[in-house]
Amino acid sequence: MFFKAFKKIFSLKKQKEKEQAAKEIILKAQEEALNIRRQAEDEVRRIINEAKKGLNEAFEAEKRLAKKEHFLEEKETKLEKEKENLVKEKEIVAKLKQEWEEKREMILQKLEKVAHLTKEKARELLLSSWEEKLKEEIAKRVKQAEEEIKQKADEKAKEILAEAMRYGATDLVAEFTLSTVSLPNEDFKGRIIGKDGRNIRAFELATGVDVDLEEEGVIRLSSFDAMRREIARLSLEKLIKDGRIQPARIEEIVKKTKEEVEKVVYRAGDDLAHRVGVYNLPSEIIKLLGKFKYRYSYGQNMIAHTLEETRIGVALANELKADVNTVKLGCLLHDIGKVITDKEGSHIELGVELLKRYRFPQKVIDCVASHHEDVPFSSVEAVIVYIADAVSGGRPGARHEDFQEYLKRIKTIEEVAKNQKGVVDAYALQAGRELRVIVKSEETTDDDVRIMAVKIKEELEKKFDVFPGQIKITVIRETRAETTTSI
Repeated sequence: MFFKAFKKIFSLKKQKEKEQAAKEIILKAQEEALNIRRQAEDEVRRIINEAKKGLNEAFEAEKRLAKKEHFLEEKETKLEKEKENLVKEKEIVAKLKQEWEEKREMILQKLEKVAHLTKEKARELLLSSWEEKLKEEIAKRVKQAEEEIKQKADEKAKEILAEAMRYGATDLVAEFTLSTVSLPNEDFKGRIIGKDGRNIRAFELATGVDVDLEEEGVIRLSSFDAMRREIARLSLEKLIKDGRIQPARIEEIVKKTKEEVEKVVYRAGDDLAHRVGVYNLPSEIIKLLGKFKYRYSYGQNMIAHTLEETRIGVALANELKADVNTVKLGCLLHDIGKVITDKEGSHIELGVELLKRYRFPQKVIDCVASHHEDVPFSSVEAVIVYIADAVSGGRPGARHEDFQEYLKRIKTIEEVAKNQKGVVDAYALQAGRELRVIVKSEETTDDDVRIMAVKIKEELEKKFDVFPGQIKITVIRETRAETTTSI
């Protein structure tokens, strides 16, 4: 019994606990339902508020659009009215213009009847009258303006040239060398000559210079090529120091010296290009520029001349607002043909050919081609290069020449021409660069004149192995007829 009662009590307790749990679940579910309902109501209110806001904004936009449409309609109406007014005013102006033209034509017709002149004749008469009155005044003013311009141009040109020449001073002194080698004692002369002269012959053959042993204690080296003289001088000094003077040793020393001098030449060319502000030139061009170190023109070293000319040219280009790079290259390369010895032709022709081969700009080539006025100037840069070259070579002290040699050369040129048959006289001009020959017209024909010019050219080329520039030969044949009246 007790067990049954306890079991009943336990089942009742368990049922209460289940009821209690069920109540808690129901309460929790009611609470969650309440929260969900509250959230749903909040979301509905938010959506309603946003919809109201959107409707308000749409309403405002519609109101603004309506205002704009109204404004545009008013403006369009106003423009239409203005357009109508303009059309009316245009019609009035056209009518007034027509009336004015009619009245003007009527007045002109009346004037023509009174003056007995047409409109064209009256205008011509009026213009010619004023032209006569102003002719003298116009001529005076034109002349005055021309003189004023010429005076100012001369002054400005002098000012620019003077300022440009200020940049011409160079710190490089021309290296006037006698190409002589001092001997420790006279015994060395015999060793240099060698048995039966084989050493001196080998030396002259290897270097291409003439050796003069006549002066005591000194050996003189003679050659038109300054670079050869320098190689010979250095080679001879090395042989004297070495003491082993024999043909094989001579060839070996000369070969090594040539290689050393070629390096010196390349460095000199590279240094010259860099000093004037030109870079990335082809190696052959740099080598040729380096030969300027051993090249002289009328006693003026080519490196000194090129530096001076380039500085003057750049200064002129800056003053005249010209292409500085073109002028710089033109000045640097204008005489490069003088160091090209393996081809025939003037230094201008050789220089132009070289620059064309390396595809330099045409303006630079034109500068080189016209720097002695052989061809017309094609640009202001070409004129600047010509002026800079003339200033550098023509300033006092830049160049010098032995007077006796100069006279001898002039006389030789004139004598070559005078020895031709039918020549009256011959004159060498421009330091021997131009030869004018006057012939007897009765003893020669036009064909004879052409043949004579070629003969003189060939004889001059035989007379002068080396000449500073070209000789222009002009043969003149003319016929004159004179008479005098008896009145």
